[in-house]
Amino acid sequence: MSRAGRADAKAGSSSGAMARAWQHPFLNVFRHFRVDEWKRSAKQGDVAVVTDKTLKGAVYRIRGSVSAANYIQLPKNSTQSLGLTGRYLYVLFRPLPNKHFVIHLDVSTEDNQVIRVSFSNLFKEFKSTATRLQFPFVLEARTPQRDLVGLVPHGARWTFLQLDLQDILLVYLNRRYGHLKSVRLCASLLVRNLYTSDLCFEPAISGAPWAKLPVTPMPREMAFPVPKGESWHDHYVHVRFPSDSLKVPSKPMEKSGSPPEAVLLGPGPHPLPCPVASSKPVRFSVSPVVQTPSPTASSQAPLAPRPFPEVSLSQERSEASNADGPRFHSLEPWARVKASDVHTAAAGTHVLTHESTEVPVALEDAGSCKRFLPDPILRLKGVIGFGGHSTRQALWTPDGTAVVYPCHAVIVVLLVDTGEQRFFLGHTDKVSALALDGSGSLLASAQARTPSVIRLWDFQTGRCLCVFQSPVHVVCSLSFSDSGALLCGVGKDRHGRTMVVAWGTGQVGLGGEVVVLAKAHTDFDVQAFRVTFFDETRMASCGQGSVRLWRLRGGALRSCPVDLGEHHVLQFTDLAFKQARDGCPEPSAAMLFVCSRSGHILEIDCQCMVVRHARRLLPTQTLGGPHPQKQTFSTGPGIAISSLSLSPAMCAVGSADGYLRLWPLDFSSVLLEAEHEGPVSSVCVSPDGLRVLSATSSGHLGFLDTPSRVYHMLARSHTAPVLALATEQRRGQLATVSQDRTVRIWDLATLQQLYDFTSSEEAPCTVTFHPTRPIFFCGFSSGAVRSFSLEAAEVLVEHTCHQGAITGLTATPDGRLLFSSCSRGSLAQYNCADPQWHVLRVAADMVWPDAPASPSTLAVSRDGRLLAFVGPSRHTVTVMGSASLDELLRVDIGTLDLASGRLDSAMAVCFGPAALGHLLVSTSSNRVMVLDAASGCIIRELPGVHPEPCSSLMLSEDARFLLMAAGRAVKVWDYTTQANPGPQVYIGHSEPVQAVTFSPDQQQVLSAGDAIFLWDILATTESDQRFPGPSPACEAGLGTGQLEDAASRASELPRQQVPKPSQASPPRLGICARPPEGGDGTSDTKNSGAPRTTCPASHKAFTPARASRGPHSAKGTSLPPASSEWLRLKAVVGYSGNGRANMVWRPDTGFFAYTCGRLVVVEDLHSGAQQHWPGHPAEISTLALSHSAQVLASASGRSSTTDHCQIRVWDVSGGLCQHLISHHSTTVLALAFSPDDRLLVTLGDHDGRTLALWGTATYDLVSSTRLPEPVHGVAFNPWDAGELTCVGQGTVTFWLLQQRGADISLQVHREQVPETVGAGELTSLCYGAPPLLYCGTSSGQVCVWDTRAGRCFLSWEADDGGIGLLLCSSSRLVSGSSTGRLRLWAVGPVSELRCKGSGARSSSVFMERELVLDGAVVSASFDGSVDMGVVGTRAGTLWFISWAEGTSTRLISGQRSKVNEVVFGPGESHCATCGEDGSVRVWALAGMELVIQFQVLNQSCLCLAWSPRCCGHPEQQRLAAGYGDGSLRIFSVSRTAMELKMHPHPVALTTVTFSTDGQTVLSGDKDGLVAVSHSRTGMTFRVLSDHQGAAISTICVTWKECEDLGVEGTDLWLAASGDQRVSVWASDWLRNRCELVDWLSFPMPATTETQGHLPPSLAAFCPWDGALLMYVGPGVDKEVIIYDLSQKQVVEKIPLPFFAMSLSLSPGTRLLALGFAECMLRLVDCATGTAQDFAGHNNAVHLCRFTPSARLLFTAACNEILVWEVSGR
Repeated sequence: MSRAGRADAKAGSSSGAMARAWQHPFLNVFRHFRVDEWKRSAKQGDVAVVTDKTLKGAVYRIRGSVSAANYIQLPKNSTQSLGLTGRYLYVLFRPLPNKHFVIHLDVSTEDNQVIRVSFSNLFKEFKSTATRLQFPFVLEARTPQRDLVGLVPHGARWTFLQLDLQDILLVYLNRRYGHLKSVRLCASLLVRNLYTSDLCFEPAISGAPWAKLPVTPMPREMAFPVPKGESWHDHYVHVRFPSDSLKVPSKPMEKSGSPPEAVLLGPGPHPLPCPVASSKPVRFSVSPVVQTPSPTASSQAPLAPRPFPEVSLSQERSEASNADGPRFHSLEPWARVKASDVHTAAAGTHVLTHESTEVPVALEDAGSCKRFLPDPILRLKGVIGFGGHSTRQALWTPDGTAVVYPCHAVIVVLLVDTGEQRFFLGHTDKVSALALDGSGSLLASAQARTPSVIRLWDFQTGRCLCVFQSPVHVVCSLSFSDSGALLCGVGKDRHGRTMVVAWGTGQVGLGGEVVVLAKAHTDFDVQAFRVTFFDETRMASCGQGSVRLWRLRGGALRSCPVDLGEHHVLQFTDLAFKQARDGCPEPSAAMLFVCSRSGHILEIDCQCMVVRHARRLLPTQTLGGPHPQKQTFSTGPGIAISSLSLSPAMCAVGSADGYLRLWPLDFSSVLLEAEHEGPVSSVCVSPDGLRVLSATSSGHLGFLDTPSRVYHMLARSHTAPVLALATEQRRGQLATVSQDRTVRIWDLATLQQLYDFTSSEEAPCTVTFHPTRPIFFCGFSSGAVRSFSLEAAEVLVEHTCHQGAITGLTATPDGRLLFSSCSRGSLAQYNCADPQWHVLRVAADMVWPDAPASPSTLAVSRDGRLLAFVGPSRHTVTVMGSASLDELLRVDIGTLDLASGRLDSAMAVCFGPAALGHLLVSTSSNRVMVLDAASGCIIRELPGVHPEPCSSLMLSEDARFLLMAAGRAVKVWDYTTQANPGPQVYIGHSEPVQAVTFSPDQQQVLSAGDAIFLWDILATTESDQRFPGPSPACEAGLGTGQLEDAASRASELPRQQVPKPSQASPPRLGICARPPEGGDGTSDTKNSGAPRTTCPASHKAFTPARASRGPHSAKGTSLPPASSEWLRLKAVVGYSGNGRANMVWRPDTGFFAYTCGRLVVVEDLHSGAQQHWPGHPAEISTLALSHSAQVLASASGRSSTTDHCQIRVWDVSGGLCQHLISHHSTTVLALAFSPDDRLLVTLGDHDGRTLALWGTATYDLVSSTRLPEPVHGVAFNPWDAGELTCVGQGTVTFWLLQQRGADISLQVHREQVPETVGAGELTSLCYGAPPLLYCGTSSGQVCVWDTRAGRCFLSWEADDGGIGLLLCSSSRLVSGSSTGRLRLWAVGPVSELRCKGSGARSSSVFMERELVLDGAVVSASFDGSVDMGVVGTRAGTLWFISWAEGTSTRLISGQRSKVNEVVFGPGESHCATCGEDGSVRVWALAGMELVIQFQVLNQSCLCLAWSPRCCGHPEQQRLAAGYGDGSLRIFSVSRTAMELKMHPHPVALTTVTFSTDGQTVLSGDKDGLVAVSHSRTGMTFRVLSDHQGAAISTICVTWKECEDLGVEGTDLWLAASGDQRVSVWASDWLRNRCELVDWLSFPMPATTETQGHLPPSLAAFCPWDGALLMYVGPGVDKEVIIYDLSQKQVVEKIPLPFFAMSLSLSPGTRLLALGFAECMLRLVDCATGTAQDFAGHNNAVHLCRFTPSARLLFTAACNEILVWEVSGR
């Protein structure tokens, strides 16, 4: 059953094995193919054999000016193949100096796909397509000459290039390596030979005995000659790609002298690891290269591929820039540092967080909405931008964890370690100055608009404490005293004189006011002003030609100058006080440092007011180097210093040459420097002195971490207003164009810049993405339209058919057509299906010539058939066919605007969803008109939407939200709700908003103007509330007749739209509720001959679960007595949204009960305590509570062991089942007690069609009848116990109960529903004031019947979807629909309308309130006045409704789909679940309350793992979730955000777990692959294919010293697969070790034993004995197998009654939990061998998990979660 080797794990053909055999251990490629004969290989150009002095032998020289014309190729013909299967390719070559070289490899995958892999120093950046990989080979030289970057430096050495072809294909393309097909070596280089092998050779070791070494030495044939006594690395270069950093971190790096050159290969625009070559093994860093110049000469850091390639818009790319920020230099021995963590996020992810006291809240409950929208509907999530008024304002918080900086009118606090942002909103103009007190409790900010306004904020809470106007008109500087009691500001007054103001702020935090302590005017220039940290009454300032010391005394500010001597003519820019190392300097010892634009730094004694030292920063030019290489303080032209900052040990200086330099305080030599892409405008040393913040005038913000010498980029931004934006769905990217003449591409998940395209001659105007290709289009002021490749970062095609600036650019959704318009009125159509996207048509004088460039200038309908624009004049809107450009419609909107006296003109256009057919037009008179896109008729109008014209508008895909750019604000309208008082307005932009749009997943809003804002939408959207079109199973509910006036057009029954507190209702789509998974709600009955009728979609609320065997249907079960049970059911998580009317609540008694599967759950709403009433053999469909609240009736579906559905009658007080009755052969749809509680009526579903009456005295069947048509609801008349009413297909049936002695007969009276009520069926009913009966229809109508006259006299349209629930008091009616809308209607006047008969109108019926819940309404209970109640939805949620407050509060929340995994946090305070709906939910374990929800749309979350306690910081708890598309996401629980998204598998994941240290993630997929990935970087560094072909069902990891098993490692882990195989491994991932310990194989069972469906193969380590392994799965016998790893044999077998579906072992006690498909749970005591069985689930128990403390056991069946308490034994 076990084996030691792995030979059997890999299957292959005999020919494949032989192919590997003759190539083992290595193959000399040149010798095998006889390159010297040139028969099986080819040469072209200047190729010759020469003798190399270093290698002392013959080599091949390939040279020539054109690489493609000078090469060696193997094999000779492209139709042939080398067929080399070795994993590693070794290339022994030396590049020629000052030349370029190229190496091409054609690699074939297992599925015979040929991939071209190329390496060259010609490449500027990494490129990747499905069939091509290009890696830049950047050679780093010590030479300072930048013009040689990319060329081979002089003195280049022989290189041992080792390429791991298997990992290259797997990591970068996720493909499996097959063989090497061909090789082409192109000029210019020397090559000795090529070798292939499956072994990884160490080039520095050769000739030693292999058995004594932990590495594989180099064969003598491949070795380079090394002089005796010298090191191999001193003469040669070793390049290993992919490097070890791509797999696992190696041991700490060794320091050495700098080699002549180092080589970097790897991708530029993506944060992927790259290989490293040097004279000694080092690790790659995606951060800037750190080198240390000698004390006499500075080594210039080389250029590395930057992730933001600047591409010229005239089709010429500029030089690639740095990978992660500025380059910087050090005076320490050179070293490379480890890459910082790269955190990314998926565009399709959003986080839902509910209130909790234990986990931070990120989002309030979306269900607690206001009357029309959640208020607020938007919340600012992220800002892209920095500066605005100035880039000199950037501060550290006192704890050094965050940076505070302005982004125009918003103040941003950025956590540097996590990237999380929080905001201070309130300023209406750009923030000009910031200051933070010493304790970090008070923040001051000033805005630039005259007169200046200053705000004081509570920094911790973000609350604005006070706002006051400054006597200074423009504040340019603010400074707090250390205690925060004094605030000083500097600026200009209205006469242009410099003014200094001191305010007292000590009482602000206590509710006091800000007082002006002193004011002073000065004729001296002030550029910087600081309050000293050692004396709050002293300050210092500097400016043009002056340095002054200030003092506040006696209510006056006085200053005196410092004697500057010869330096009095300098222009000083910044100052800082020296800090003593003990932090408590004496004022007498205070030293002031001042810097100037001439490069001077003065050290001033504040006590004596004299200059102690004067130094000057000067550049030193080296030959051939245009940039400064060494800094000295002497005479000559200085470098302008813009800012400086001090710590006790060093001085940080930022200068106009783009360098940040760190000096010791004696300025003897530079310690560290970092080069930026623009002039440095501000520097700030963190309080701990370890990080230096720097800002540039080009809008970059970052910090230098001095211990690691790594520069981190925090923010990039446009330097001018953003004109337009566009989003891309597949890659989750955002494109923006700006007045700064740049086009930038951003990652929507991380808000980081990816690309930067620049143009110096023309300005970009508008931009759009291609819907399906990695391409975007951009229009320019010159009239050119260009397409850019996101993969190649270059211009593809350019068209210049326009004569004016491009004003509009848009593409059809299918990507076939592109349209552009220009300022001269022309319209162009392009064919995007053609790679050259040729121009199809150009039409002149079509578009309004003076239209501003805007994303809303051109609009294409969502189905791509229509094109709309403003033109040919400003007063008309034209609609054309997008393909033919035939004019279909022209709408004249030129009405007279009475306010301005001018004709109205159109400003922007936008299409709604295709199903609606709406065209929205914003006008110059501040209106938005909604037109019918087909006829041009005005459907509705939004008047006075904004005080100025709207330049951009957008309607969401589900037509719920209308987004507008209105001046400097963003406005959101509820487009669907008529009872809407107005929009919600959001401020934050300091300049007009140019563009607004929704993110591709419709979960966020983007607005662009001065900066780019990303807003979260706080309203949850249901999939069935979107507008993709009607479901195939039902017709659209919107007909043309609904667009007409709803006045009465029939003689029998009037139909009117109900008046609402706004204008006429917009037309809506009928939304068909989709049936839940598992069927359509029908089931076979005994009456199989009866015709089957399909139930309306809106009423498929209950689908009977799959009939399964009960827990007592097999031998060997052991149900324990109640007194000695090992488990006690503690809690039920969830509510059965599958039922109907399956929740009851009585407010007067507090009784609250609902169903979950087969259980009736009775819960105390105050304490949360639950009682559980079991007994039903199948899922409960409905409940009914007697009017006395003493009896509860519950009904379930039919099980496989019974012929009839079971109805149980419970005693509410005791919780005991008093009666068990059955009659219906199909599902019981409804239960109802008569008003006097003497009768109980039960209604069968549309298949059974049975109505039964029961006497409640004995619960005997009184009467039963079969109905002629399906009936969907039944109710007793509350005022007459002898009257009963049913509603169904087109009829209302009134039943009169006549009792004669003990017999009861039924007299029936049927009334047809009038045709004018509309198509559909009656689906719900309730009685109102006598004699009214309200009925709801599947089409959303509510009709009112007079039960005395038996006629319908009134109806109105109450909803878009089917009305599934109605509840009524005397004057108020509650309706719930399949769309999730819950509405409250005022129906008091309806009784009076009854007298009018058919002449009644519904104008007196008003909708008072509306709430939108998370799913179709299936149950509800309200108090007598209908003021408050509890409502259940199909999503499995119970809500508490308060109409008075207009709120909905979540009471019970469960999984709406199958639960795939349950995991627990290290502290056992929280647990997490994942489901088929793509959600990951975090619950508070104490009360099982939902705390956080991570949602990924359109994906199933199949597996989940929680990081262990030892993972880094205990507070940084993380979840790893695997999805059906092969992706793996890492979520941070503490930050409620996604940290990382990786894609380690090509198919669905099946299991995931963390290593014991939490740094590594192991994941398995359904194809049998196990991937090992870094949890911080997301890089997959190992893939195990031993189980390939069978899905991985379990991966289990435990900590163990493995010496006793004969192997080394820190982790012992196993993988079980569906082919009944288990592999056990020992690993030490930090050392890149993974060794097979054991392999177990189990026999396959007979098919008849498992009915063709194999149960999973599950295995786990025994927590009480680390040497034991437990296995369950399909086999010859139903049993648990216990295997001893040390003895290599099975030591015990435990028999089972069924095959197990789930397995869990108790960590504390020797208990084993097993779940079965027979809805049963078994607990086995492994110490005694006894077992107990437990029932309660309604489906197969596919999941069981003990908590870490073993006090609780969680079990799951489908979407039910039961929590069991494990009793002590």
